[in-house]
Amino acid sequence: MWNSFARSASCSALRTSPGFSARLLHVQHARPTRSLITSRPRSATSIPAVYKRHATLNVVQARRVAHGISPKSVLLVNKLRTQPVVDAIDTLLRYIREKYPEVQVYHEDRPDIPEGAKVWHPGPDAQPIDLVITLGGDGTILHASSLFKTGAVPPVLSFSMGTLGFLLPFHIDDYTKAIDSAFAGRITVLHRMRLSCSFQDSGGERIDTQCEDWQVMNEVALHRGSSPHLNTIDVYVDGQHLTEAVSDGLIVSTPTGSTAYSLSAGGPIVHPSLSAIVLTPICPRSLSFRPLVFPSSSSITLKISERSRASAGLSMDGQVSHVLSPGEAVTVRASRFPIPCINRSSITEPPLVAEGAGPGKEDDWVRDINSLLQYNATFRSKALTRHSRS
Repeated sequence: MWNSFARSASCSALRTSPGFSARLLHVQHARPTRSLITSRPRSATSIPAVYKRHATLNVVQARRVAHGISPKSVLLVNKLRTQPVVDAIDTLLRYIREKYPEVQVYHEDRPDIPEGAKVWHPGPDAQPIDLVITLGGDGTILHASSLFKTGAVPPVLSFSMGTLGFLLPFHIDDYTKAIDSAFAGRITVLHRMRLSCSFQDSGGERIDTQCEDWQVMNEVALHRGSSPHLNTIDVYVDGQHLTEAVSDGLIVSTPTGSTAYSLSAGGPIVHPSLSAIVLTPICPRSLSFRPLVFPSSSSITLKISERSRASAGLSMDGQVSHVLSPGEAVTVRASRFPIPCINRSSITEPPLVAEGAGPGKEDDWVRDINSLLQYNATFRSKALTRHSRS
């Protein structure tokens, strides 16, 4: 399944073995409601139809997966190896080797590579990977995404080893249940949309970046960097001039990235199952420049105006990548290669008391936006929460 999908990219960073296939049982779509956007279920679809929709950038995001075949290769991605991380990796690898001895574990080429893991190098000739396991924070998942920055990404199973964020559904203590369910295919996968970026010079010609496109999971940000002057940026949507933005910068984010840099800049919160692109200004000079949400079929071009008094730094998922001079531009559109993240709610045991949504029904995002962001919590309720904990 993943092999044919990965080969559709002209500069693919992944060739995935065909053994890890699955059948889709449930697909979720969504419809917007003012500034907070949520999802509701719709009809089922087949795998070929899903990837056909990916090719047309109409990404179907959340789906139930069953009858999976156990993966043959696993890529382990972890944050800096502190002692808790070292212990967690040793425990996890010991369990995989004992219960799934046929599985080969790979790791990046780093000095802290675990014993018994083979070195894995990203790129067009990379060893096929069926499953990615991350141990760390949200930044670890962003790093895993960057390893597949030009092609398809295998399913990602994320364990929290640090600050709990929106992308970390599993605690490391639940590793046995999570791994067994993932290997058996009894999971719900949320396909988190990514953005595809290309660059143009002042003449409109494509700037060679050594590969077809760059893929980002959270956001692309144009900013003034160390310059004391505001940037002047022309914004085009599907080739049509939208506005001239005079500001500290602009953020183009995915629904996943809407709770990151974009949220701090005043952008809307968007449910990650939606296919949408968010444009958020950073400290604009005009008070009427409000954030905008576009369909995923849109192509957004940010061009540094010839009248801009400064160049603009460009960062992708927090990593500095380019400096655009006046006349140069970046074009952002929805990627054909989302990140399939395994949800916690798909493998949790049903509660003893029949209250709330059952396994596979609960929305991890709804739980996290309340527990992590304290969404719409009043000052009084926060005070009571602190009092109850003391």
